[in-house]
Order: sequence, then C-alpha cells, then structure tokens
Amino acid sequence: MVASGRIAAVMTALAPALLAAALSGAAPLPGGLDAVAAERLARLALACVHREYPNKIAHVMQGDADVKAPRELTPVFLGCYDWHSAVHGHWLLARLARLLPGAPFAVEARRALSRSLRPESIAAEVRYLEGPGRGTFERPYGLAWLLQLAAELRAWEDPEARSWSAVLAPLESAAAARLREWLPKLRYPIRVGEHDQTAFAFGLVWDWARVKGDAATSELLRSRVRELYGGDRACPLSYEPSGQDFLSPCLAEADLMRRVLPPSRYGVWLTDFLPQIPRDGSATWLPPGVVTDRADPKLAHIDGLNLSRAWMLEGIAHGLPDGDGRVAALLSAAQGHREAALPAVTGEHYEGGHWLGTFAVYLLTAAGR
Repeated sequence: MVASGRIAAVMTALAPALLAAALSGAAPLPGGLDAVAAERLARLALACVHREYPNKIAHVMQGDADVKAPRELTPVFLGCYDWHSAVHGHWLLARLARLLPGAPFAVEARRALSRSLRPESIAAEVRYLEGPGRGTFERPYGLAWLLQLAAELRAWEDPEARSWSAVLAPLESAAAARLREWLPKLRYPIRVGEHDQTAFAFGLVWDWARVKGDAATSELLRSRVRELYGGDRACPLSYEPSGQDFLSPCLAEADLMRRVLPPSRYGVWLTDFLPQIPRDGSATWLPPGVVTDRADPKLAHIDGLNLSRAWMLEGIAHGLPDGDGRVAALLSAAQGHREAALPAVTGEHYEGGHWLGTFAVYLLTAAGR
C-alpha cells in the first residue's frame, strides 16, 4: 500500500541508546520489538496491575457509603495508579503474551490476566461504571483503552484468551454503549494533549470496531470524524507541545484521518492540514520534546508525547500513497522521537513507570495498523 519496506526498516532499527545492556545480542522481532525488551516492558506492567497504592481516583460520591478503597470500587482495574493505566497495563500484558507466547514472562502475564478477569469482578466494574453521577467516567480515554483491551483479547487465538474475552464482554458492551451515546451529542472535537483528547481515543475505538466487526460503530465514527475534522486546515504544529502533553493534537488528528480516508484523498487532506511536512527527508522540522524532571508526574508526560508522536508519524506515513515525497521526513522524525523516548522507559520513577511501558509497546508492536 505505502512504502512498507521503509517503515519496516525504521520499525526494526531501535535507538542505539535503547537500554543497550538489556538488548545486547538479542535479535529484534518483526515490527521492531526485541524479545528481551518485551520482557522488561512486561515486568513494568506486572509490577503495577495489582498494586493498589499509590492511587489517584476520579470518583463521584453520592454519600458516605461511597467512601471505599480502590479494590472495592473497581476490583479489576485498581492498580497502576489510576483506572485507565490499569486498563492499558492489562492490554500490554495481553498483547505481549499473544505476540510472544513462549517468552518467560508470558506465564506470569496469563496468571495476572486470569486473576483480574473474573465474572464477579467484571460485574462490579459494570456496576461502578453505570452508577449515578458517573456518566463521564473515563470518557473517552479510559473507555477507549478498555475497548482496545477487548480487541486484543478478541484477536488472540487461544482458548484461555477467548474465555477472558467472554468475561470482559459485559464491560466492553457498557463502554461501547457509553461512547456511542456520547458521539452524536459531541458538537466540537476536544483538541487537548492529555486524556480528554478525542482524536486518539477515536482511533482506538475505530480499531476495536474493526476487530469486533461492529459496522454500526464504524459508520457512526466515520461520519462523526469527517464532520469534526474533515474541514480542518493548517494545524498549528509549531504551538506544540504544551508543557504536560502526552498526545499531539495535530498528529493524533492526522493519524485518525488516515484510518477513515483512502490514501489518495488522505494525501490531499494532509497537504492542507500539515503543509509544513517537508519532502527532503529531514527530521529537523519536528524535534522531540524535552523532559526536565521524570519524577514529576506531569512533566514526565513529555516522554509519552515522544512515544506517541513516533507511532503517529509512522501511522501518517502508512496512510499515504506509494511514492509520496513526505514519507521519508515522517519516518526520519519518527526515528528521532524513538531515540529520544525509548531509553527513558525504565521504571525508575513510578510517575512514568506505571504507564510508559504501554506507550512503548504500542509503538514497538505497530499497534493501530
């Protein structure tokens, strides 16, 4: 479809500084993920998916009876500091165990998924989600990641994974219904660089609907995405990043639009939307963000921005027609962001360690494509 050989070359060329000791001598797998790196990233999720504290909850209370510990409120997704990070921590484990079933961590990943995905616990999650005053709970970011977890389990040809998928189905249905109800009412897109951003979340929901075969949700999304974003022009990429972004408003929108437009139309739309993408193959047009303090949970977001920019740039390149002159510059910028971000995914600080592993796996396994 596009310059897939060039994309594959970039995906398999990890940054020289990427955990050189850990990766030394290990051959990369197709897509760029090294087996030893996968082990280390899985360990980050295994260390947090059932770690209840520290915990930041977004909890609407109707009375004293709602004062409860996280394990009582949301017994499945109680770890990794907050609900959405716990959700995508489970996604990380499912994805890596599916792609590397024989890896040493896979048995532990399966054990963690089995411990979490129990019918009574999922029923409690559904009750919490549908409780009074929680109509906006984790909308759209956490709900979109929940659907991505559901999609990963659906794509996993494994008897145990199929049973987990069936257990998760009631919460999957509740999350999808919540988003479908909201979509027609959303008058304006949300163009921030954090959790409320709609472009990134819509991409996750689109990919879930494709895996599930949910044509109604796909068509609703296609219609809404074109209405909300189709006429956008000259996105102010030079204004990015804001000080605590982990998602690029401009690049996330472009990465979303390549999902809903055919390559020829997408190339024209992108010319109007991001006219600053050069055709000389350079990376200097989009330098990586700089992190000044990885112990600060908001300033550490910039590491996530660099990771998500990398996969969005690769996704944009993936959506362009063969021979498009912008592909080389997009991939060069993506590589620069990889090299800036991947060495920082160490778990040294829990502020980043509880979630950056997911972003690294999303990038290194070419999720979303």
